Amino acid sequence: MKKQLLMIALMISLGLSSWAQEELAPYLGVQIPGDISSLSEQIQDLISNEGFHVIGQYQVADRDDLLVLCFTREDLKKVCEDFEDRGALASVLKVALRKVNDSVELSLLHPNYMFYAYFGDDYKIQAPALKKIDQDAKKLIKGFGEAQPFGGGLTADDLEKYHYKVMMPYFDDPVELEEYASFEEGLKYIQDKISESGDDIKLVYQLIDERRQTAVFGIGLLNVELGEPSFLPIIGERHIAAMPYDIILQGNTVTMLHGKYRFALYWPELTMGTFMKIMSTPGDVEDAMESITEKED
Repeated sequence: MKKQLLMIALMISLGLSSWAQEELAPYLGVQIPGDISSLSEQIQDLISNEGFHVIGQYQVADRDDLLVLCFTREDLKKVCEDFEDRGALASVLKVALRKVNDSVELSLLHPNYMFYAYFGDDYKIQAPALKKIDQDAKKLIKGFGEAQPFGGGLTADDLEKYHYKVMMPYFDDPVELEEYASFEEGLKYIQDKISESGDDIKLVYQLIDERRQTAVFGIGLLNVELGEPSFLPIIGERHIAAMPYDIILQGNTVTMLHGKYRFALYWPELTMGTFMKIMSTPGDVEDAMESITEKED
């Protein structure tokens, strides 16, 4: 009897271990007939029906065949308050529409993939709420057909401590862009600099919590030679639900996730050979973000 109980316990343990190591894809997608304009309206209605609201949208790389919608919800913003280390970056979800011949590929940036990566081992603090948000977001594409995971796969354990290679940055190795005298000064300075920027910089969304002195900005990088039009065709346009790139002002300091972390996280299948082709891109992104955050001497 003891042997049977031990065998049952072992089987349960192995089953739980297997479940725990299930890989999560960064994206879920489905290809459907139609055009981006009409499907975008349908998606926005679905977003609203699930209690989310769109806070920004843009044509990625300034192309009319690539569209991203950015959205959030009050419970998501509330949950992110529990994570002080740039947690607000996870408060914006994204869905993309990409024209493929006579169809459109609808893709969702997998919420739980992002949550595990950004919150790490602390995910469990808000696990029930985060899983509910993840499930509700997935409803946005389930109505169009059986969504297929794509873009690679990482386990929750891998995501919690993710980095691309040895000596590469982690989530908690951000790039510090600038410090200001106060949150209010930083917010106004960034907003003013963005408004003064040319066509290379596009403000897609801003999510501001003055009470917590936190602001997240989604920035479209449209420079033809150094931005999205240059690097996306190399690393894969199918992953556009990872865009736009974001920066976060917390208190008086504005930071961004390191490009060598963020690009690898959302393009986890990148070979070293392909990564080398965009070797200058993390620095180019940093330069672009400094252009709207760095104080002039």
